[in-house]
Amino acid sequence: MLKLTNVEVIYSDVVQVLRGVSLEVPEGSIVALLGANGAGKTTTLKAISGLLRTHEGKVTRGGIEYHERRIEGLTPDEIVSRGIIQVLEGRRLFQHLTVEENLLLGSVGRGRSSGKGSVTDDLEQVYTYFPRLKDLQRRLSGYLSGGEQQMLVIGRALMGRPNLMLLDEPSLGLAPILVEEIFEVIGKISAEENSSILLVEQNARVALNTAEYAYVMENGRVVLDGPAHQLIDNEDIKEFYLGLTQVGERKSYRDVKHYKRRKRWLG
Repeated sequence: MLKLTNVEVIYSDVVQVLRGVSLEVPEGSIVALLGANGAGKTTTLKAISGLLRTHEGKVTRGGIEYHERRIEGLTPDEIVSRGIIQVLEGRRLFQHLTVEENLLLGSVGRGRSSGKGSVTDDLEQVYTYFPRLKDLQRRLSGYLSGGEQQMLVIGRALMGRPNLMLLDEPSLGLAPILVEEIFEVIGKISAEENSSILLVEQNARVALNTAEYAYVMENGRVVLDGPAHQLIDNEDIKEFYLGLTQVGERKSYRDVKHYKRRKRWLG
């Protein structure tokens, strides 16, 4: 469904952030993109969704194909009309509007990819995935808890009938029990709606338990990839992203030389 080939991204014609990123998202699958802050994960999502231009960024080399058609030169609204919707990090909401008004705004960008079905039916489907939102439908979204707001931004994206959802750090700032609940719904959405999901996440454990395939980014490059069930047992992933050594002990990042990490992955 989605294919990035040797993509390079530069901001303000000066700062290079992505350096030859290649990845694929098959139809109906969940793919995780892991990495530390500054690795280039969010920039990768923005390159796909067309939001780079709002930050003076652009794809300077390589290509992005969606259903075998190049999209890196399209505007964000054109990309949305093709069925690609990004859920931004930080739970961006219209806080002066109610929960239901926020959800209804998600249907505005529905394009030719949305197919049949009424907005009312889709609204009820969102409430099926997130029953709490139905109880809060008349409440101003600015008064919701962090977990409720995360449910709302995912629900708003679903109202656009996406074929591909780009989720940026859905677990950020949430309690573990809420993270588990939201990722369970993400798995259901992929299975029941046949939606593909590219998931950017720093919580490696929950991402690898949800995704079928994963890529690890470092300094603007993909340094490791493979089936999620294999990566979760990978010693580098255990040490650097799950915080465990081979004997199950915690290990400080400060005690590990950065070059050793890259040498093992790239060697």
